[in-house]
Amino acid sequence: MRFSIPGEPVGKARPRVVRNGSRTYTPEKTVNYEALVKVEFQRQGGRMMKDGPVKMRVLAWYGIPRSASKRKQEAMRGGLIRPTKKPDCDNVAKIIADALNGLAWRDDSQVVSLHVEKRFGEVPGVEVEIWEV
Repeated sequence: MRFSIPGEPVGKARPRVVRNGSRTYTPEKTVNYEALVKVEFQRQGGRMMKDGPVKMRVLAWYGIPRSASKRKQEAMRGGLIRPTKKPDCDNVAKIIADALNGLAWRDDSQVVSLHVEKRFGEVPGVEVEIWEV
């Protein structure tokens, strides 16, 4: 099963603690991106998988900065320069895996194999592929 998420990749943020330390909350950017992942998964025909092991592949496309020289932009397009900026690969995978709990699988603990790549591209977004093992 494949689906894509438009826009710059977003990583899972840590829960924040209110000043007095008695309450935590999830940052709004994380909540909004998880909602986008859910909507796109369902809109693109996503379905619940069987209750067993799952593989997941995530390809995160970052927009090419306009400030980069033409030579650097060409190297980015060709994959010679890869994004080494935030968010980290593991946080991009985590936000997607968490968002798919209850939609693609019972729990993201079912993911037994994970491959994540970061690349530059003309159109930012994330491509996700999941399949049963």
